[in-house]
Amino acid sequence: MSEVKLTAETRTEFGKGAARRIRREAKVPAVVYGHGADPVHIALPGHELALALRTPNVLLTLDIEGRTELAIPKAVQRDPLKGFLEHVDLLTVKRGEKVTVEVYVHTEGELAPGAYLLEHVLSTLTVEAEATHIPESVTVSIAGLEAGASILAKDIPLPAGTTLVIDEDAVVLQVLAAQAEEAPAEAEAESTEA
Repeated sequence: MSEVKLTAETRTEFGKGAARRIRREAKVPAVVYGHGADPVHIALPGHELALALRTPNVLLTLDIEGRTELAIPKAVQRDPLKGFLEHVDLLTVKRGEKVTVEVYVHTEGELAPGAYLLEHVLSTLTVEAEATHIPESVTVSIAGLEAGASILAKDIPLPAGTTLVIDEDAVVLQVLAAQAEEAPAEAEAESTEA
């Protein structure tokens, strides 16, 4: 779990025009909410925030005019063409508090020899973890698996203090036998015979 410190400025202007002005200053408009408190509208340094958001489920330590808040990204809006950050929603958390997040499933190892395909039914797992100890991802071995094998959510080893939120019998990965395509000449021969 990585923790990134950012200095935030509160905003008093709202709307498209104000958001454009903030983005022109290389900052990103954001809102911090949670724990029943009123939402706080802030502007964050764009480059530092973009680097922080490269890490899944990053924990942000925000310095909002002398007050420190811990937050995790809840929703990130990007420009669909250029990819720059348009707006970020942040959820405040406390040390020791459990939060529900999605973590990526990574595989290691090689399937058994043969024409097999690995299907990722779920690319992420929904888990509950302490806000300061959120895993970036989980890793599962697929070494030697053959067609028909599947890995369920309960089969994936989770770090200590992390629990599954989804159905433990949900299929996460499955191994399929590759199907050979019919040669074009054989297909034509079969269609003329019919």
